[in-house]
Amino acid sequence: MAEKISVLFVCLGNICRSTMAEGVFQSMAKKEPYKNLVAQIDSCGTGGYHIGEGPDDRTMSTLEAHGITNYVHAARKVNASDFDKFDYIFAMDRANLSDLQRIQQRKSNSKAKVMLFGEYSGTGKAEVISDPYYGGQQGFEKAYEQATRFSTNFLKEVFPDVQPQL
Repeated sequence: MAEKISVLFVCLGNICRSTMAEGVFQSMAKKEPYKNLVAQIDSCGTGGYHIGEGPDDRTMSTLEAHGITNYVHAARKVNASDFDKFDYIFAMDRANLSDLQRIQQRKSNSKAKVMLFGEYSGTGKAEVISDPYYGGQQGFEKAYEQATRFSTNFLKEVFPDVQPQL
């Protein structure tokens, strides 16, 4: 039996990209063969702009359009204890990655592996998930596609002996 992991997704405000990634990943992790392999999934922002708010309506409508109808989240800001709680902390872009790395430098011996979520793009090149907040629905669809692809590739790499059902 593989050891359970914990994953945190991070963007700037915690209402668009990180919530999209959390919703997608949560949906995958609740199903076989990954059910019972992920201990904790959460998302947060490097900024405190939307603390307590739910995800952007466009994030929710995109998730729902793809069959993810039970996602609930209240925005929060990253805190130092997250680096001890989570095995993986995924930034949605390079600016948030830099912010997370700065916080982690002040946290000696933290267990979290902090990286760009797009390292799991599957293309051999890291991708960022661009902030769709000021764009149209197409940006949210692209964020959904990336979150799905990155999550799939990450789960395959972390649990290589687990075979997804076709």
